[in-house]
Amino acid sequence: MKKVSIHTVAVGLLLAATSGSALANNKTVVLVHGAFADGSSWNRVIDKLQRQHTEVIAVQLPLTSLKEDVAATQRAIARAHGDVVLVGHSWGGTVISEAGNDARVKALVYVAAFAPDSGQSTAALADSYPAPPGSAGIAKTAEGFLYLPGKSVRQDFAPDIKADEQNRLTATQGPIRADAFAEKVTHAAWHDKPSWYVVSKSDRMINPDLERAMAKAIDAKASEVAASHVSMVSQPEEIVRVIEQAVK
Repeated sequence: MKKVSIHTVAVGLLLAATSGSALANNKTVVLVHGAFADGSSWNRVIDKLQRQHTEVIAVQLPLTSLKEDVAATQRAIARAHGDVVLVGHSWGGTVISEAGNDARVKALVYVAAFAPDSGQSTAALADSYPAPPGSAGIAKTAEGFLYLPGKSVRQDFAPDIKADEQNRLTATQGPIRADAFAEKVTHAAWHDKPSWYVVSKSDRMINPDLERAMAKAIDAKASEVAASHVSMVSQPEEIVRVIEQAVK
């Protein structure tokens, strides 16, 4: 009998596992977090997508500028398998509006996210509607980075999740350079790609009426969820359902 090396067996098992994942439908979901967060904010969504054999990449944004955040997202798209469904939360919506111009990106999903137009900045878009309550709780470092104190996370950013989860969000948050909000999108990908939008009805960080207006402006397939700004944490089933629609 011909001997089979352990290495050969290991490679075969790896290939079998890979082929049973999203490679079967040749799509990858790339998740882009927002300000005051990091890739772990998508953990509940990632778990559910992976259980359905969907390949997922969560981007870790530097949050230093729109240009650098787009570059980080483009690197994730480059290593994804097959076509890409690009999902953005909050500031991540601005990022996917620019990074989504990549030819491999076939759909965009905005989760309580900014969706600026070509030539528009996030700040200008936010200022077009009355400020939400949570904006008053944003703090700024001497170096010009914005962050949320624990009280603001509990009251405004994520009031509908458990205390231990609020504490983790506070500890893992990524401060964002304030100047990033003034950077303009060159060409908004939602003009050319099918889009979905999930409005958070109880959002205290982005005005829910602005979210509805953005969903309409980008001609997205819109839905609403009774959640705070972090619907991907408090209502992951609803977010996964919408992502699945975009994948299919």
